[in-house]
Amino acid sequence: MNNINDSSAIHITPETFVKQIRSLGRYNFPEPALVDPDGIGIVGIGGNLAPETLISAYAQGLFPWFNDDEPIAWWCPEPRCVMQPTDYQPSKSLRKQANNARWQLTLNQAFNEVIHACSLPRSNGLPEGEHTWIHDDMIEAYNELHAQGFAHSVEVWDDQGQLVGGLYGLKIGSIYFGESMFHIASNASKLAFWGLMRLCTQSNVTLVDCQLPNEHLMSLGAITLSRTEFLTQLDTLISNGSDAWHKNSHRPLAVSLLGNLQPWQLNP
Repeated sequence: MNNINDSSAIHITPETFVKQIRSLGRYNFPEPALVDPDGIGIVGIGGNLAPETLISAYAQGLFPWFNDDEPIAWWCPEPRCVMQPTDYQPSKSLRKQANNARWQLTLNQAFNEVIHACSLPRSNGLPEGEHTWIHDDMIEAYNELHAQGFAHSVEVWDDQGQLVGGLYGLKIGSIYFGESMFHIASNASKLAFWGLMRLCTQSNVTLVDCQLPNEHLMSLGAITLSRTEFLTQLDTLISNGSDAWHKNSHRPLAVSLLGNLQPWQLNP
């Protein structure tokens, strides 16, 4: 990887930054097919989590995934799990919950709270007190991306005003790179995902990268693409325009997810 230790701050749009790194040839990662012909997924080790490094990585189809006591590892898995927002269909039971629950949905209201909640142990065998791969360095890096308008969160709140579910990721051009989701109330992460699908459909985001397939994502309607097909589509998607995502106010689930009105406030 070239020049990935430059930690200067960036305050430009992801689309503009992608054009700049292409023209300058900076932050180039290895070609996945060359360094990982067997499709294991890991294509590089080292570098840093500076905003420009992360945006460059995502624009080339890579994402960081490593434990706190390990060097930074960059992944581009084969196959790639993705979701086409226009193909998403919520279940009847989820529609019923959205219609009946006095919960609310927001965008970018609690990014730090969401990423911290995603970092906490779940039913995955982690010892008490241990966190997921979303450790302090990752939290700091993605909070910086959020402050600069690159990373976004969707939140679900119950009728007591408690954050009960959410997700976060990055948007570049017309693709959203999903990172993680959480819930502490039944179906709250599914409701957040539904909100993300509506937001993407409204704002010309045509593909959501889910990284690795799992049973939960496939149950929501995700599909898999070959790594080559994903990278081919990515090259076009990151250059496409889409509406900006800003912070919005609390709105009832029934309005945000089931109403005919636009579910999100996209203007500041």
